[in-house]
Amino acid sequence: MEAIREDILNGEVYELNLCQEFYAETVALEPVGTFLRLLEASPTPFAGFYKWHDRYLLCASPERFLQKKGPQLISQPIKGTIRRGATPGEDERQRQLLLHDEKERAENLMIVDLVRNDLARVAQTGSVQVPELFGLYSFRHVWQMISTVQAQARPDLGLVDMLRATFPMGSMTGAPKIRAMELIEHYERTKRGLYSGSLGYVTPAGDFDFNVVIRSLQYRAGTGYLSFQVGSAITYDSDPGASTMSVCSRPRPYSKCWGLR
Repeated sequence: MEAIREDILNGEVYELNLCQEFYAETVALEPVGTFLRLLEASPTPFAGFYKWHDRYLLCASPERFLQKKGPQLISQPIKGTIRRGATPGEDERQRQLLLHDEKERAENLMIVDLVRNDLARVAQTGSVQVPELFGLYSFRHVWQMISTVQAQARPDLGLVDMLRATFPMGSMTGAPKIRAMELIEHYERTKRGLYSGSLGYVTPAGDFDFNVVIRSLQYRAGTGYLSFQVGSAITYDSDPGASTMSVCSRPRPYSKCWGLR
């Protein structure tokens, strides 16, 4: 993290999303049952189950990457997280802490600007808007700060054009995106695989909805390799100790789903 803060000080990036893998080997897992337990532990609006040969993705994502409904495009990046309180009073205090956290708001705003620029590449001129900035949403274990960016899609562009312009999502890279991706390749010790990718669907009419693959398990039945990855946005003001504690605590609600501690 100190090296990344030095990169930020030198003007390489403004923000970088650094991810870390937790894993277990020779795990015997029943994917469908584990997925159902994962959803019970963490109900989310963009969950998904995916199987390809002996590989499984069990995803409990709260984040929308990109939706197209008619001509309207919507992206809802998440930046800003705080645990829920144990009582209604504590929960409200936690919500207020997140709402007024200048660091979290700055991180969220950086990614909103990046998403606005991405959507502008495939949007009708002047149609990009931010109808919601710093919205707070409650989930079972955490409060999340979510902003909404929308635009009207250009009629001459299709799905592939829109994904090329917007993927990977800025909330999982940092800003500016290309340089952040180069630094991620340098600093991260493992490949992300499907993590920080996207899972979704496309309708016959050409509408679509894609999530951000976070809060997810990747499992390979043939080898028993089980992977859970977490990330944290790093800015110059980030506290290395606090960020490390935040990252290390995130797998705990999910570890019960596969019987690990």
